[in-house]
Amino acid sequence: MEHELRMGLSVWSIVAIVCNSVVGVLILILFVILYKACKVPSHPEKVPVFTAKPQQRKEQKYLLTAA
Repeated sequence: MEHELRMGLSVWSIVAIVCNSVVGVLILILFVILYKACKVPSHPEKVPVFTAKPQQRKEQKYLLTAA
């Protein structure tokens, strides 16, 4: 114990600092990835063009009457 006090920090405290630093860097990388992912639009503005003709839908109108 006396030897640890003269050195300043124990080995386990240095290991804890290194581990916390690694976790901090990983969290920073995660935030950068999330920031870049949020900048990409989820719906592209250009709609793909299909070569087939779209089918025309026949609209049916219903007359609602009170009974």
